[in-house]
Amino acid sequence: MEKVQIKAKERTLKTKSETKTLRKDGMIPGVYYSKHDTPISIGISQNALNPLVFTKETHLISLQMEDDRQFDCIIKDVQFDPVSDKVVHFDLLGLTSGETFQLEVPIKYIGSPVGIKEGGVLQQFLHKLDVECLPKDIPQHLEINIQGLNIGDSIHVSDLNYEGLTLLNPDETVIVSVTHAKVEVEPVAEEAVEGEEESAEPEVIGKGKADKEKDEEEED
Repeated sequence: MEKVQIKAKERTLKTKSETKTLRKDGMIPGVYYSKHDTPISIGISQNALNPLVFTKETHLISLQMEDDRQFDCIIKDVQFDPVSDKVVHFDLLGLTSGETFQLEVPIKYIGSPVGIKEGGVLQQFLHKLDVECLPKDIPQHLEINIQGLNIGDSIHVSDLNYEGLTLLNPDETVIVSVTHAKVEVEPVAEEAVEGEEESAEPEVIGKGKADKEKDEEEED
């Protein structure tokens, strides 16, 4: 996988005022951390970070610090503003050659299922898979061929196998399936039960005025 170089500025104050100034300058605050390095508070240009966040691909990042330090890493976590959906904070996980790590990898579905042509509906339950791998084996995405799916067919995690990757989702997890289209059935009036007298009196819910007066006369 090709590395994407990103320049970062180390943050020393870590105060609310500094964070506010950073965002005003078009930078996003974040943290770089790894097993072997002390966490570093950093800021990255919003224009540089957004393409790596709003994408369906995984990217290997070469983080370039102002003091010429360089770290290989991936985006591990992103926090968004609940109103504007803008990135407000991020975490970068440092990678070490020869050591496995865990990450989420986007799924790319290939082909059009046979079952769709027969009136079925495609249901995608997962858009990413949790995997463990070495840095050299990081995939941009995981391809799943769904062309052979008929109505009623599903693909589970246990059906997949990728060289150099260990899938961490439970084996029985359904990833994608083709189901029958839902058909709305109009209500049908119930037919009279055979042998039941049509003239049968309905259950009395309440008496009318005339019935009340008749009862009173009989009592007198």
